[in-house]
Amino acid sequence: MRAIIQRVSEASVTIENVKISSIKTGLMILLGIEQEDSEEDAQWLVRKICSLRIFGDEKRNMNHSLQDIRGEVLLVSQFTLHAKIKKGNRPSFIKAAAPDYAEKLYTDTRELFAAQLHGKIETGKFGADMDVTLVNKGPVTLILDTKNRE
Repeated sequence: MRAIIQRVSEASVTIENVKISSIKTGLMILLGIEQEDSEEDAQWLVRKICSLRIFGDEKRNMNHSLQDIRGEVLLVSQFTLHAKIKKGNRPSFIKAAAPDYAEKLYTDTRELFAAQLHGKIETGKFGADMDVTLVNKGPVTLILDTKNRE
């Protein structure tokens, strides 16, 4: 699983001019799933994201986690995070998981966030053409990959 994590003051997803989800202070997470990804990968990723100390304390030092601030999450599936662009000009998505498998693991990941956090958990619509809007606070943007757990 690969995740792009952005600390936000607000974020939302709109489909065909209808806002379907929105959050305030928290994390916007773009999630890419490979066929080899598992429930264990989802568990590790959710634990890691929930405990990342990337929110400011009273001195504006990054000392608080999403759990500490009771932050919100907007989780959006994005298979293009597994694009291969080494050869040619058209991205290849052969490493991305098949839609049925990816959707189940995406839903499971959302449930893991809901079980671990007290804040609002919102999602995009799996497989839809979405307009994603966010205000990146900081800016703070991190990349996590369960295949590279440094």
